[in-house]
Amino acid sequence: MKNAWVILGIVISFSHFSCGNATKDKINTKMANTESSHAQLETITFGAGCFWCVEAVYQRVKGVHSVVSGYMGGKMKNPSYRDVCTGLTGHAEVCQLTYDPKQVSFETLLEIFWQTHDPTTLNRQGADVGTQYRSAIFYHTQAQKAAADQWKQNLNTKKVFPNPIVTEIVAESTFYPAEDYHQDYFNQNGEEPYCKIVIKPKMDKFLKAFKDKLN
Repeated sequence: MKNAWVILGIVISFSHFSCGNATKDKINTKMANTESSHAQLETITFGAGCFWCVEAVYQRVKGVHSVVSGYMGGKMKNPSYRDVCTGLTGHAEVCQLTYDPKQVSFETLLEIFWQTHDPTTLNRQGADVGTQYRSAIFYHTQAQKAAADQWKQNLNTKKVFPNPIVTEIVAESTFYPAEDYHQDYFNQNGEEPYCKIVIKPKMDKFLKAFKDKLN
């Protein structure tokens, strides 16, 4: 693990707006990048609060070919956003990434994950509260699991965060893509209050901290 100490220096801005209360009237969607048929791509699924925030961050990372917002970790089949928002389905809001490990390492994706949300708050991120907003890494390979476990252990041992990390690290399960209007949300709805007040400040810090990793 490299540069774990940097995480403590990056302050994430939260507001009283919540993901579930923001306007959702635009339904056009587009993927961040087109998947290359020749690349040996890998997949990882992250839950770090509202998937609009997670999507906006990873769309801008060099080597990430696609970011799809959706739901994972629950028992209900084909859940809707409304179902997941009840907190009763067991699903987390997640983003499923496909990436080229020759262009971006899994270590870098993990470093971004830890730095762009608070992994110490159980079932909440800022004003977004509920099990659907839990911090989670749904690994797709044993190598991903080992790396994620090591990062979590090291961050806790070094007390990089003032409180213990509560991020769950579990095997992937069925992924359900979210409704079209959730895809590419920040790019399509940047003037919405939630995007301007919650996502943009987080994006500004991310872009500054990882400028050498961006498209």
